[in-house]
Amino acid sequence: MTPTWQSAALALATDLRNVFGDRLRSVVAYGPQLDGHADAPLTCLALVSTLTMGDLEECARREAHWRRGGVATPLILPDAEFRSSLDAFPLEYGEIIRAHERVFGDDPFDGVAIAREDLRRACETQIKSHLVHLREGFIESGGRPTAVGDLVSASAPAFTALLRHVAWLSGNHQPGRLVATREGARVAGIPDNIVTDMIALEQRETVPTTDPAKLLPEYLAAVEQLSRAVDAWRY
Repeated sequence: MTPTWQSAALALATDLRNVFGDRLRSVVAYGPQLDGHADAPLTCLALVSTLTMGDLEECARREAHWRRGGVATPLILPDAEFRSSLDAFPLEYGEIIRAHERVFGDDPFDGVAIAREDLRRACETQIKSHLVHLREGFIESGGRPTAVGDLVSASAPAFTALLRHVAWLSGNHQPGRLVATREGARVAGIPDNIVTDMIALEQRETVPTTDPAKLLPEYLAAVEQLSRAVDAWRY
């Protein structure tokens, strides 16, 4: 763990141990903070043996304290529920499994596997939903450059996440977000230039070299190509 988020993660684990005691199985950190985005809230997953209404009330009393410390509300799940939900949330849990750091307890992902077909189906659903959203968003913008630019910029994080999901689907488990994003684009046949522009928009602190509104035609073509690639996916 790195000093930028270690203390907050350990403080959260201590709070959760005070709530759950021996029922706290593990705590892992994941998300943008681990990739160097210091301004992003720290996101964590906590697995417990049981979860009651009383536990939720205890956590609710601590939520404001966590928020002030730069910690997002942790995702708290009973261990058995987590394992039985892998087929329902393969992308969300797959992203945590791909890049996480153990804070407390054993690694909860030992022996955990997400079925490739569950992952492929979820990728297909999200990619096609993203494509529909972009098309509808453009129509709703009335073609106004500012509104189109806002649409492209706001959707950049979702697009780069889709590329990381495709990298995971291909069997690439690189923990680095940037490497995984570019690997997903490579296996799907997405041109590198549009990926570079969308990464710049996602990171925000990087000044884009192109007007976001002017990226839309190439961006739409990239999402269409991503959809075709996942449709034709063969293991």
